[in-house]
Amino acid sequence: MSAGDERTTWPETSPGYGDPPPPEGPIYQPVDRGFPPSDFGPPADLGPPHYAPPGPRGPVEPSVSWSPPPDYAPPAPRGPVDSAPFHPVNPFSPVPPRPGPPFTPPPPRQSGDPAAFAPFAPPAADTRKGEKRRWVVGATLGLVVVLAGVVAYQAVRIEQIGDRLASNERVRADEQAQATGRLDGLDGRAADLEKRLGAAFNPEAISSAALPSVFRVAAGDVTGTAFAVGKPASGGKTNMITNFHVVEDVYEAGGRQVFLERDSKRYAATIVAVNKAADVAHLRTSTKINGLVTAKGTVKSGQQIVVVGAPLGLSDSVTTGVVSAVRELPESNGPMIQFDAPINPGNSGGPVINSAKQVVGIATAKAQDAEGIGLAVPIKVACDAFKIC
Repeated sequence: MSAGDERTTWPETSPGYGDPPPPEGPIYQPVDRGFPPSDFGPPADLGPPHYAPPGPRGPVEPSVSWSPPPDYAPPAPRGPVDSAPFHPVNPFSPVPPRPGPPFTPPPPRQSGDPAAFAPFAPPAADTRKGEKRRWVVGATLGLVVVLAGVVAYQAVRIEQIGDRLASNERVRADEQAQATGRLDGLDGRAADLEKRLGAAFNPEAISSAALPSVFRVAAGDVTGTAFAVGKPASGGKTNMITNFHVVEDVYEAGGRQVFLERDSKRYAATIVAVNKAADVAHLRTSTKINGLVTAKGTVKSGQQIVVVGAPLGLSDSVTTGVVSAVRELPESNGPMIQFDAPINPGNSGGPVINSAKQVVGIATAKAQDAEGIGLAVPIKVACDAFKIC
């Protein structure tokens, strides 16, 4: 049956069913093969084999006739495949429903029947789904427990690290406080050392600070020493102090001009005022010179001093010694400072400076026929007489 057939053909109802198929085409039988054996003996010798072409073929007749068995009955003729009438279907109209068997409602349930209150029996529970659900819930709970443990461990570790950091901060703060205390102690010691060094006697530093303010004075045929003190005078001039006996000849002769000398330089200075009784004189020059600082306190025995002057005309000469005593002499009009630093003619009018680089006196005289006895007028006498310190 082909795919396009709409009817079914049964072979047992087809015409000629059971008849053997007729042979197709001519039948050839080689002569050299002889004939089949018979009951009458061997075949006669036909001589050498030879081939003869067949003659024209006659009508084919069956070699064996067939007859149906005694109990065979041919089938009845087949009727149409479908007895239902054919109705063509309109694609634009609904298909009429086919009649089916009549509906018979089920019998009502009895009140005593337990199934009466359960119209629909629940399906059987799937145990595999429950097992999967329990496995998922268990795995989730296990994961939650693990995460909670990890979070708790991290919290404990963070707290421990915080405590350790706080401890380190406290230790660092303590160390910093100790270091600050040590630094403060070192600062205090450094300040103390600076004070001690400042109070220490350093002739070199004292000379370096004083020499630029000390000059040799030429007053006629007399030479001595003068030094600048205090702040600059009006007009940018400089106030200077020396002994009166250094400028006495010029002053008594009516002259008022003397000269300040250093190296090859020479500056004019004017005698402004004198105090014959105290043996001090006030000079002023138009040359700008830095003034030395004068001491305000009382000179004491044993203090180390530096004397700067021009002994025998030798400028910038420095000698050192100590204050031997502060005493009054019969021919003086007040106390005098006695010191043991060597001085000579030409030192008169030079400054006597303490270890703090302050002028404490004015070198004035030395004892005759003796060594190590020099005398100085206290600087306070000149400052009070001329008001220039």
